[in-house]
Amino acid sequence: MPAIVPKPVITTDGKFFLSGGERHWLRAVTYGPFPVGKSPVAAIEFARMRRAGFTSVRLFKLPDRKILDAAESAGLIVFAGLDWRYNEDFLSNPSLVSSAHIRLAAFLREYASHPALGGVYVGNEIPSDLVRWMGPVAVRRTLEEMIALGRSLAPHLLFAYANYPSTEFLEPANADFSAFNVYLEEQQPFTDYLRRLQNIAGDRPLVISEFGMDSQRNSPLKQAETLGWAMETAHREETAGFTVFSWSDLWQTGGREVTDWDFGITDRSGAEKPAFAALSRFKAPAPSAPVRRYSVIVCTRNGATNIAGCLRAIASMDFPPHETFVVSDGSTDDTEDIVSGEFPNVRLISIPSSGLSAARNIGAAAATGDIFVFTDDDCEPDREWLSRLDRAFNHPETAAAGGPNLPPSARTLEEAVIRSAPGAPSHVLLDDTEAEHLPGCNIAVRRDAFEKIGGFDPDFRTAGDDVDFCWRLSDAGYHLAFVPGAFVWHWRRPSIRTFLKQQMGYGVAERILLGKHPERFGKNGEARWKGFVYGGGVVRAGDDSVIYYGAMGQAGYQSVINRMLPLRPIDSEFGNACAEHLLRLVGFLQPLLRTWKRSYRVKCPSFSLPVADAPAHQDFRFPDTSGVSRDDILSSLLERGWKASGTTDGWDVEKDGTRALIATEYLDHRYTNRLFRIWGDPTPLLSDLPNFS
Repeated sequence: MPAIVPKPVITTDGKFFLSGGERHWLRAVTYGPFPVGKSPVAAIEFARMRRAGFTSVRLFKLPDRKILDAAESAGLIVFAGLDWRYNEDFLSNPSLVSSAHIRLAAFLREYASHPALGGVYVGNEIPSDLVRWMGPVAVRRTLEEMIALGRSLAPHLLFAYANYPSTEFLEPANADFSAFNVYLEEQQPFTDYLRRLQNIAGDRPLVISEFGMDSQRNSPLKQAETLGWAMETAHREETAGFTVFSWSDLWQTGGREVTDWDFGITDRSGAEKPAFAALSRFKAPAPSAPVRRYSVIVCTRNGATNIAGCLRAIASMDFPPHETFVVSDGSTDDTEDIVSGEFPNVRLISIPSSGLSAARNIGAAAATGDIFVFTDDDCEPDREWLSRLDRAFNHPETAAAGGPNLPPSARTLEEAVIRSAPGAPSHVLLDDTEAEHLPGCNIAVRRDAFEKIGGFDPDFRTAGDDVDFCWRLSDAGYHLAFVPGAFVWHWRRPSIRTFLKQQMGYGVAERILLGKHPERFGKNGEARWKGFVYGGGVVRAGDDSVIYYGAMGQAGYQSVINRMLPLRPIDSEFGNACAEHLLRLVGFLQPLLRTWKRSYRVKCPSFSLPVADAPAHQDFRFPDTSGVSRDDILSSLLERGWKASGTTDGWDVEKDGTRALIATEYLDHRYTNRLFRIWGDPTPLLSDLPNFS
């Protein structure tokens, strides 16, 4: 008899969450861990949280039934924390990982079906120097293995890792959402970083998993002001949730009570601080009626399979468009009957087969709105699509705006492979907010800008028109805005055969683009984008990634240096050897066919030569209770003539041909291990190190 999967309390919905069938913005607060003997009564505190407007509680440990029952009674969603020894070199001690697996499995077998449990964080802020020591890819894969284990036991729960800016590159590919602990106490830097994180998160929701302010070093009023604007900013910048750190000033770490900071919105006696009232007053603004008139234009040719889903999605948006057009480009199937029979409020325009660009121009010529919004018949816009695009046009410099197009979950093995294959319609970003290219399946443009550049070029019959259109907008000095929350669900081709046929069509379009914009192509015929090509996958370190660590690995914000952002991973349901082999085959054929149709010649993909073995090194581990920090050790070595590494080097300091990498294991609040990896003669380093006691 098949296992009964419990009904999930919260699920992902594109870039956001759903709970109870409704869009749910996760409004969370952290709770504990508390000093021994000082834990408050969870039932009382959870009820207070709910009255303050919180919908979720984040824990740093795995809860027992009493905690889960208290959360259920209060109407809170619980995100548990798998607390394991990730502050140690767990790759050289596999038993640490094994024991974490055992604890996670035992917890899920007992509590996964509890109606208050929404998800699990499998870790929290693995120290950046320790990640560098163990290797980012190996650490990331360890986290992915934990998520895969959790999902195999509880597929209805959400799994994530609580990351932070010092290891941006550590995002697990298979997490359900991206979670970042961010402590930026000025509003504009916080806003800018959220926009960056939206692009690091790729297709999936972004949650701020911690944000707080110490009211001891600042004032309680300053804490209230800062948390207030941070929550409002996180909502405005289209995150899927925001987590306040923390509920109470009572807190411990490493077995030690923390008394020299006060991050709670209640004090140690349980009294409410001003931040409590400030956060309680927050109300997410309701979607406002647009001040501009929007004309949605859907072009189709024989789109009977998808057109009804597209038009139903448009009709059910938060605010419907002023008018909707379907331009049927010589359809010979039932498309026109479906539109005219089922959607009386949609204006149908039938034309002889003229090509995609001509159809888009005809739709625009008939439209009366201030903004033309284009999508395709195989797309289903999100319910908040127009309301989020509308906000972008509040800025007068925005001439066009669009968001991501996300593939729905795969239904077949072939669909799973196509979701992860290169060649899907993609936006290209110059920075975190400005686009170089917005796909035609999700682009809105002001009427005056559209008319000034002459609309779409009818020479493009099936593809490439959106690329030409965006380049001409940019050349005319217009600004293209990227709106991460304004997404459409975009069904990919249903089979590998039709996908490869589509890629050949893209190649034909690129041949026209090459003739029209030769300066934007390289000598081999590939488009030379100024920005980053969006791949849909989360930005993460790979085996060949170059990572910006900062000199001696001390940068506060450490990231992958990429030009092509990672592709989506294969859906876990279809993640097997057959799918991986098929994906490699499609990845081999896709550029060949596209290049052939573009230039009538074949350029075989290049293959990387095996990477040479890394130079031999020696590792040393010293117990240390001195309290001397890693930064102090590095400063001392610099004073003794050692030179700092470059910003992307995998070592910290160098002297006379000897290089060293330094990291710290945190065993508890009193004991640490100093880790030293040395290339070359270790004698100079060992003689220059301070004594450990």
